[in-house]
Amino acid sequence: MKQSFSVDQRNLVNVLSSMQQICGKKTALDVTSSILFQANARELILKTTDLEVSLQCSLPIESKIDDQIDFLVHGKRLFDLVRELSGSLTFTWNGKAIAIAAGMAGDRLGISLSTSNVGDFPPFPERIENLMDLDADFLSRILDRVTALIPQNNANPALNGLFIECGENGTSFVATDGHSLARIKTDQYKLAETQTWIFPKRALVEFKKTLESSDASRIFLGTCSGLLVLSGGNFNFFTRLIADKFPHYEPILEKKDFTTGSVKRDVLVGALKRAGCLLAGKFVSTKFDFSENKTLTLSLNNKEVGSLTETLELENYDGKNITTRFYSPYVLGAAQAIGSQTVTFSTKDESAPLFFESSNEDGEFIYLVMPVLEGKD
Repeated sequence: MKQSFSVDQRNLVNVLSSMQQICGKKTALDVTSSILFQANARELILKTTDLEVSLQCSLPIESKIDDQIDFLVHGKRLFDLVRELSGSLTFTWNGKAIAIAAGMAGDRLGISLSTSNVGDFPPFPERIENLMDLDADFLSRILDRVTALIPQNNANPALNGLFIECGENGTSFVATDGHSLARIKTDQYKLAETQTWIFPKRALVEFKKTLESSDASRIFLGTCSGLLVLSGGNFNFFTRLIADKFPHYEPILEKKDFTTGSVKRDVLVGALKRAGCLLAGKFVSTKFDFSENKTLTLSLNNKEVGSLTETLELENYDGKNITTRFYSPYVLGAAQAIGSQTVTFSTKDESAPLFFESSNEDGEFIYLVMPVLEGKD
């Protein structure tokens, strides 16, 4: 018996687009290249998984279905086809294949895709325990500021994810690549009992795509069968967590006898970009000379390429003369992550990290960069 339903092409393309990197990843099971369709009288539910990351989305439909129908369709083939159509799409399933008609052109199209049985598709987790809900725009801004710092294949597995710690004093989001560290701490979101998770970078990237294609205003964070779950509007996003222990980072954030100053963000970013132009792929450090005369002089000498010396004016710097060395791309990443026009920094001596700090409605933001010690550049 044929059963059919209709769905808006734009809505379906948005969902299928966010699923492509998941169903496109090779796994031990061939079936994960397919997307599971579950259609009933009211909605269409789509599911995809690569056994590490899973995504479930729902869409409203116009349906002529008596009972729920379930089938699998190859994810990439379906996406490539559907994005070339427009208007309202009608899917008709006969138990073996799905026929697709598009709007007024439906009577001129003869498109069908083979489907397969759902029996081998991995089961999805159930009974999500929601712990708290977050503003979607807030979460998006947090991820924009810290995701780039997270490495993908660090030898220490714990560094390959975003460390989230939530307790009675608030929530912290921490990322580090071993050279730099960023932390955003907010008191907007709290839990009575402290919980921690390490959210893998790849999952973060896929979640950001899902979030950007969604109109959700709130994101519910929860757990289910040992997975972290982020839900919003029409989707549930599941990910396995990194089980390794995140480094004990708090001591490095302690500042004693540091001197604070500030510099125009655009001026600092421009100087660091110019220094980066002379690196030519080499790990060559840049010398930072902080002066009592309220100036910062950047000096770089790459024997194979050239040299640079540039002096910047500082504001509110009353410290002593300090000479230290940093790898300019790390400092550039910190300066670009600061949202304000003026960058506030703290420094101490040649062996201490360089701190950048800001605060706004999202919370307190700290980004530190470790120095390059003399003789190691």
